[in-house]
Amino acid sequence: MGKLIRVLVVDDEHYSRDELKHLLGEYPSVQIVGEADSGEDAIVKTLQYQPDVIFLDVEMPKMNGMEVARALMEFKKSPLVVFATAYPQFAVEAFRYGAIDYLLKPFDEEQLQQTIQRIEKLLTPPNDIEVTKPLGKLAVEVDGEIFYIEPKEIIYIYRDEKVSKIISTSQEFEVRTPLKELESRLLPFSFFRIHKSFLVNLTFVTRLTPWFNGAYQLEIEGREEMLSVSRNYVKTLRGRLEI
Repeated sequence: MGKLIRVLVVDDEHYSRDELKHLLGEYPSVQIVGEADSGEDAIVKTLQYQPDVIFLDVEMPKMNGMEVARALMEFKKSPLVVFATAYPQFAVEAFRYGAIDYLLKPFDEEQLQQTIQRIEKLLTPPNDIEVTKPLGKLAVEVDGEIFYIEPKEIIYIYRDEKVSKIISTSQEFEVRTPLKELESRLLPFSFFRIHKSFLVNLTFVTRLTPWFNGAYQLEIEGREEMLSVSRNYVKTLRGRLEI
């Protein structure tokens, strides 16, 4: 989808807010517009920031998450609600208040990814479903020069300390652009995050091999090295590769 998903994170525990913000920060389509530490603050911040989605804790002092969700239903333009809590017993009640998902702490990264995909579908206007790929090239700066790279020629990109390394069919580039920004710019193309430090062009994938602890390795066309796939991304990756 073209526009960013504006997210408000609501939890009375600072650590929980930071953890969720960190996990959501892995998604280029997500923009954290604010956070709130109470139900009352959540209502104020919703009016102030107009988020698309609220990740909402249940157990909070004074005004709890269910009361917040009930209040949000009265808004003229109410945001989507995802409950993020340590208490499984409130799930049925949560969906009565229009929640689109119910995540349990500690958060499972694969479940969170599925939630983000559900949100993207819900927020995609019907006329935007068919996305036309841009004709432009990826512009990167190397030692003061601007190089224009055809996305279809990029095999994979990985982050090595403070440098992103772009491996293409003809050249390799070292740039300071963060991997997350490169991923965002390549969204219309067939790239997939297989690890927090690796972004792969799926058109070059030839084989997926089990490794250990639920992780896999990718064999890439024209390359000798194997790339590791985090177990949190395996299921979604297989869905993207198979027809």
